Amino acid sequence: MKYAWPWELSRSGVLNMNRRNISYIGRYNQRKFYKRVDDKLITKQLALANNIAVPDLIGVVHEQHKIQEIPAMVSDRTGFVIKPAKGSGGKGILVITKVNNGCYYKPNGHEVTHSEIYRHVSNILSGLFSLGGKPDVAIVEGLIEFDPVFDGFSYEGVPDIRLIVFKGFPVMGMLRLSTAASDGKANLHQGAVGVGLDIATGKSLHAVQFDMPVDKHPDTHYPLSNITVPHWETLLHTASSAYEMCELGYLGTDMVLDKNKGPLLLELNARPGLTIQIANGRGILPRLKHVEAMKGPAMSVEERVAYAKKHFSSNPKF
Repeated sequence: MKYAWPWELSRSGVLNMNRRNISYIGRYNQRKFYKRVDDKLITKQLALANNIAVPDLIGVVHEQHKIQEIPAMVSDRTGFVIKPAKGSGGKGILVITKVNNGCYYKPNGHEVTHSEIYRHVSNILSGLFSLGGKPDVAIVEGLIEFDPVFDGFSYEGVPDIRLIVFKGFPVMGMLRLSTAASDGKANLHQGAVGVGLDIATGKSLHAVQFDMPVDKHPDTHYPLSNITVPHWETLLHTASSAYEMCELGYLGTDMVLDKNKGPLLLELNARPGLTIQIANGRGILPRLKHVEAMKGPAMSVEERVAYAKKHFSSNPKF
């Protein structure tokens, strides 16, 4: 593994955590707006009010005695997701992809009993997965119907698209692909694959797993060099629109592709991680500085997207 001094990384345009926290999150994200992204229920309500598509909201469990209502909530569903409203890093998310005769099954085929669901939701309510360990609520959502365009590029999970948005401009993106190591979750720290995406086209640029370059999916062995994310223009517009919706200047937007509904906004992040730079094989700092230096009248969502596609395009590294 190659190491570099911090000033060498900065000279190469790599944004480090301290600079991210002070110069971008601290400067551009007002704390009074954090609840709009830290609470997924509020995010969903804001998105619906702004005509941004999100996964179906089946129900919300606020109290322990309401947990017993979940089987009735999902009785007509072939699958569903339970997640903490204030969770982070994918913690506490339970995905059920099959319902058969009142029995529930995870993506790996393992059965989840009613008592296990009760215990899991009880843990959510107690704050086990929430930021700061504060009491939480459980969101029950409709299952996303996996878009077949990504068949073979993900393992037992739904791929998602992360776009970093700065002052309304989408500046860097990546596709996150679940693996056996990540237990079917699109979490890079748990072993998911991150594929850098060209802002102009949505085409793959470079890919990593555990911060190391890869050219094939570790489980399916599909090549990662020929991916083009469909509905790219809509994804860029959705990400850019989130700026007005939540009023945070430095933002991570996580979206998925549903085969029937198209792009759906999953969640927003006021403290997006820095691994996206490794997935892209380049630093994000020059793009952030570019936006900071811009003068002139405010741009519309359409103008910001067009500007980003023109000025932040990359060359493939595969």
